[in-house]
Amino acid sequence: MRVLYFGTYERDYPRNAQVISCLRRAGVEVVERHATLWERRRHKWSLGLGAMARVAVKETRLLFGRKGAFDVMIVGYPGHFDMPAARRIAGRRPLVFNPLVSLWDTLVGDRERFAPRSRAAGVLRQIDRLAFRRADLVVADTEQNARYFAERFSLPRERTAVCLVGAEDDVFRPGWHPPGTFEVLFVGKLIPLHGLETILDAARLLPDVPFRIVGSGQLDSLLDDRPANVNWVPWIEYEQLPEAIQVAGCALGIFGTSDKAARVIPNKAFQALACGTPLVTADTPAARELLTDGENAVLVPPADATALAAAIRRLAGDPALARRLAGAGRATYEARASEEVLGAQWRELLESLLAR
Repeated sequence: MRVLYFGTYERDYPRNAQVISCLRRAGVEVVERHATLWERRRHKWSLGLGAMARVAVKETRLLFGRKGAFDVMIVGYPGHFDMPAARRIAGRRPLVFNPLVSLWDTLVGDRERFAPRSRAAGVLRQIDRLAFRRADLVVADTEQNARYFAERFSLPRERTAVCLVGAEDDVFRPGWHPPGTFEVLFVGKLIPLHGLETILDAARLLPDVPFRIVGSGQLDSLLDDRPANVNWVPWIEYEQLPEAIQVAGCALGIFGTSDKAARVIPNKAFQALACGTPLVTADTPAARELLTDGENAVLVPPADATALAAAIRRLAGDPALARRLAGAGRATYEARASEEVLGAQWRELLESLLAR
């Protein structure tokens, strides 16, 4: 089976890199047809004339560029603008959409970049609709998101499937070895989904516990008056992330309260599990698809800084509990989200689609 991974997808984004790696590990030949568009843009999404012109140029190159043989096409994240060209090139061959998100849900519902009744919101809603309905199969990252996509875009259930996000096994390896000082780590783009306010409020309740926040984005300004025990590092290289995770006392997931926050398990959660680092994240329907409080992670109510602080205090004061959660988290990753497991799932989905 030969798969064409197609579009203006962000090549280094974990979801894309991991899916390609999983498929190759499962013995699937993967070739890429990629047009660079979203890389090196701190705030990637814009609907101005300049942005639309850049999109149009890239889509034209994808549409009329050299085409090789393939059995199945996968459009990677973010590939919503790519789907019309992908559908035309794929023809009768199966077209799989790996969207990760709805643009409207992300930019209007979660990040509030555009007002719900704005013209931009209407454009995003239409782009979403056209993209999702052109796919023969939409692969979501959780059951919650699969249900959301099916309901929002009126997709038959057989046209949606689920493969967890996972992590890159060659990058995120087990090796948790925290130093003597217990440090709390958060890694992310600082968007509303993450619940940065909750993390900072928890840090204020734990003045003797060091926190390290790695990343930057929409909510950078919240860090201007961060407490003294919070060390902010706006950027580290992706290759340095595993070591940062492995030396943390615990790693944090997300704590936002949006509808989207309840439907996702973020990259950072899988990366912590892969490294065997104790994970603390919000107790949401999506998290419960993979995690059980007190067994392989610590789950706390979203936006509850007091509960988050108590969970961190408990882990910091109970090394045996931290070790047990670390081991169980890694075992869960191996059983449910390793590249071997997800590669087999992806291959089975594609073979079933070809058979239909």
